[in-house]
Amino acid sequence: MPPLIELRAFEAVARHLSFSRAASELGVTPTAISHQIRMFERFCGVALFHRRPRPVRLTEAGAKLFPVIHDGLSTFASAIDAVRKVESDGPLIVTTTTAFASRWLLPRLPGWYRLHPRIPLEVVGTDAVLDLRAGEAHVAVRYARAVPGTLSVRKLVDDRFWPMCAPRLLPHRRKSLRPSELRGQTLIHCFWAATDKAAPTWQRWLAAVSADGSEAPDMTEMTHLTFREEAHAIEAAIAGQGFALCSDILTEGDLARGALVKALGISLPGYNFYVTHVPGTMRQRSIDAFSAWIAGAQELGSKPINGN
Repeated sequence: MPPLIELRAFEAVARHLSFSRAASELGVTPTAISHQIRMFERFCGVALFHRRPRPVRLTEAGAKLFPVIHDGLSTFASAIDAVRKVESDGPLIVTTTTAFASRWLLPRLPGWYRLHPRIPLEVVGTDAVLDLRAGEAHVAVRYARAVPGTLSVRKLVDDRFWPMCAPRLLPHRRKSLRPSELRGQTLIHCFWAATDKAAPTWQRWLAAVSADGSEAPDMTEMTHLTFREEAHAIEAAIAGQGFALCSDILTEGDLARGALVKALGISLPGYNFYVTHVPGTMRQRSIDAFSAWIAGAQELGSKPINGN
């Protein structure tokens, strides 16, 4: 097959029967069009236009080629337009963890639609990692300790895990507890993979308290409530069912409105949130808009809460 640029040049000249009008349509010079036609004729091994006397006319060979090439290019254009329309009209699919989707992203979605009312979102909240290259989603907010994969990545924010509880669980007029005062309380746990030795668990938190020189109760001195989903552990803490180690990013809103308080002053590092996508897709403009918006939304939401 000859280069597509030569096919387009031939089709435009044959349709207009004019080198100058074809050049104007394709945004090149008449000299460039003339060169492309000569290259195409060399490829075909036959003249395709009568250039003299003017006006330009198709040869017999050119007349045979024109309808086939014209219809082929039109078919290509129609198919590509159909694909682009489906992509531009369909929702931008965003995947992230269940907890981030429900506790951070969902409350901020009205801000997205105020700025981008014509770009609907489909939010897939799952702790499974969807394959962006396979088209399972357009953009992902990953929660990871290291930069994920080889896709285009933008760091959003990192978090820390604090012991939190409903305000009514604190003694009257007290803003925090001593670690020893956790004895007899209920600790709320959520699932972390056993292979993650740096996970922000109560066991690691109590070890950090001991290493800091403070008196730390033993795990056997508390009762325990465990959830598979992090969002459920946070809800249990809000309901006053015990003390949970919570991400300060996922509980920004709860801390701001006083539904939760930081009950003790020692925290553990969490992970990083990254916005990631496959570069150069047809949804690139929408992805860029989402990446810029979510970074701005995080900056607005990351101001200190109650001085902590």
